[in-house]
Amino acid sequence: MAAAVNNLSGLFICHIVRLSYNMTNADKIPIVPITHEETPMIDLTIHEQPLERAVQRARERNIIIPTFEQQRNPALIPDAVKRNLADVGLWDLNPVNLFRINWHNEPTARGGGYGGVNYIEFPKAITGVDARVVVIIGKWFPTGAHKVGAAFGCLVPRLVTGQFDPTTQKAVWPSTGNYCRGGAYDSNLLACESIAILPEGMSRERFEWLQSVAGEIIKTPGSESNVKEIFDKCWELRASGEDLSIFNQFEEFGNYLWHYSVTGPAMHEVLKSIMGPQDHYRGMASATGSAGTIASGDYMKEQFPGSVICASEALQCPTLLNNGFGAHRIEGIGDKHVPWIHNVKNTDMVVAIDDAAPVAIMRLFNEDAGREYLAAQGVSADLIDLLPDLGISGISNMLSAIKMAKYYEMGPNDVVMTIATDSMEMYQSRVDEYRELEGAFTPLDAAGVYHRYLMGESTDNLLELTYQERKRVHNLKYYTWVEQQGKTYEELMAQWYDPTYWTSIHGLDKQIDKLIEAFNARVGLLN
Repeated sequence: MAAAVNNLSGLFICHIVRLSYNMTNADKIPIVPITHEETPMIDLTIHEQPLERAVQRARERNIIIPTFEQQRNPALIPDAVKRNLADVGLWDLNPVNLFRINWHNEPTARGGGYGGVNYIEFPKAITGVDARVVVIIGKWFPTGAHKVGAAFGCLVPRLVTGQFDPTTQKAVWPSTGNYCRGGAYDSNLLACESIAILPEGMSRERFEWLQSVAGEIIKTPGSESNVKEIFDKCWELRASGEDLSIFNQFEEFGNYLWHYSVTGPAMHEVLKSIMGPQDHYRGMASATGSAGTIASGDYMKEQFPGSVICASEALQCPTLLNNGFGAHRIEGIGDKHVPWIHNVKNTDMVVAIDDAAPVAIMRLFNEDAGREYLAAQGVSADLIDLLPDLGISGISNMLSAIKMAKYYEMGPNDVVMTIATDSMEMYQSRVDEYRELEGAFTPLDAAGVYHRYLMGESTDNLLELTYQERKRVHNLKYYTWVEQQGKTYEELMAQWYDPTYWTSIHGLDKQIDKLIEAFNARVGLLN
């Protein structure tokens, strides 16, 4: 696949080339290039008039925007900003909390500064494996989930180029939960009107919080797996004539870029602090969800070329594993399709987690009988106190990392990483619901859950991807994105055959940082 990349008048363009095949000799490399229309990956074209209105709005609302570099390294944040944070709560609707969109926040609810990346390393008494399983923690972001970062990566490039006008437009955040919360929160801090779209079956805490932050909430039918209904609502809004900008996390490369540029380096920073000379980083596991978080695996694989990327999903909706579909209870990993921004060709393994496991472990980690049982198994009191830092999808990610460690027979010098997007702050109502549905959680229940779902996690429902298996998963994008959502066959082929398609996104954070710095200079609050 031939390709060229240039930067013309601020517009990042990937020239996508379609290749036809010599059908008489299918094993040969595709030949005969056919030039396709230029398609922007992340459009950085300046729109001066709406940009000036955005600058004026930021000046009026005391808004300063952090750069990607500051999110990676908060030591670069101006001292005046740090002083302002001293009296501000982590979730407060205050523009200065834009500077808390990073992995380094001090783990405190109010007035915190910055430190190392928040993480938990789980011992064998929890995982049942010798490998070191390390989970970076999203709880200490504003809103209690790292999705404020993904939303930042989508909204800010349009705001600082004038492509989004906060004085006339509304930002639409389609999601199965945390992303629309993050988008509504970022919109509020950036003085933008917002519309949150999410399935009606999501947890009560999500809706209660959104009522005080989002300008409008739209409930769509279904639950975690009903992403198609969210997409349909977006098309309905586009046809309404209302002045909207839809930030669809499943196709927005700003989502991919933020995790590649910020989450990936955060994971690397943790490794540097914990690995000894004999340790080896073996890979990372992540639910695909919108395929933003798993982009951190692309970054890590560049730092550790032999490492593995494991994509996880619910067994009740095994789309990647065997083209399946269904509903499930692992909130936070919207599925039943392959996201446009998933770099499938760089994915090495797929695992499917039975939703009964994270739901049961949620009770083990958060019920008194469960915590007492864990203590009896040798789990420290300090770690038991940290277990609520994992929400349902975080528990599922931990199980995915365990499967991966068992499959590759990892030892005590092997390190595998994963992510807890959120914590039990969003799911306490689920504990109450299961207590009412299933009854009290007894010591016998605790023993059963511990041995069946933690010590007993196995390598079933796992697929190590061959070239053809990767291609099968990638080709599933056609049915959602080309047939339904207006993407082109040519770009679908470029994602697979063009060796620069994904790498050309890397480094765009530096261009966006220059635009952020120029925006802040025009606002004039840093002087």
